[in-house]
Amino acid sequence: MTTAIYRGMNRQELDRAYSNTGRLADFPGLMRDFRARSAAFHAAQDCRRDRRYGPGARQTYDWFAGGRADAPAFVFIHGGYWQSCVKEDFAFCAAGPLARGHDVILAEYTLAPQASMTQIVAEIGQLLDHLAAQGVGRLCLAGHSAGGHLAAMHRGHPAVGSVLAISGLFDLEPIGLGQLNDKLQLTAAEIAACSPQRNIAAGAPMLVAVGAEELPELIRQSDDYAAACRQVGERAVLLHVPGCDHFQVLDDLADPAGVQLTALAALDGRR
Repeated sequence: MTTAIYRGMNRQELDRAYSNTGRLADFPGLMRDFRARSAAFHAAQDCRRDRRYGPGARQTYDWFAGGRADAPAFVFIHGGYWQSCVKEDFAFCAAGPLARGHDVILAEYTLAPQASMTQIVAEIGQLLDHLAAQGVGRLCLAGHSAGGHLAAMHRGHPAVGSVLAISGLFDLEPIGLGQLNDKLQLTAAEIAACSPQRNIAAGAPMLVAVGAEELPELIRQSDDYAAACRQVGERAVLLHVPGCDHFQVLDDLADPAGVQLTALAALDGRR
């Protein structure tokens, strides 16, 4: 009998439980579509590309201008389980918040195994410090998947006025037990220190969004985290995005009339 290592799952079952790409018929085709849409969006917009917040090769961000003065800048952190993808892959997502009146900032960061989880988390804090030092007003900090984790880790930053954590990983224990850890090499101390679920403190109001058609473990992670935040008096609104899997939630984000941006505006007290 194969030994269960997490919530009744053995390692093979756990790996499947977190394989968002494994349930897709053509993940490479999906990413080609994302990149083509993002390239077209970049070409059509006023964008300041590859601005620096630190000396590292990937310590950069893109800035799409055009938001209203009364709207917080929307900072988006991409996913890829902390070990793949680049900010340019997801530029198409900026269409929704830009149309809602936000300037949009696409964040980049160093990936594993070149950087540890501790270093990756610290880089996002470095970006937020840089933006604050540049005089950027209150931020809406958003992220998808691994980016949702990184956004939740920084909801207490003084520059952050609201958080949108999409399909995030809020307890790193299962990540540390499966094949995703081959590059991450999470330590027990990092799992404890870098799991938002285990470090809930005072922070910005948060929308925790997850696709209603996502893997059960991803839905459970969002459900558990939102509930834990509310239990200690933090404002956390849980949203299951109807009809969406782990990647379709990004199409909803790119839609200015999508359910995520509509709920975020309500959280922020904006139209």
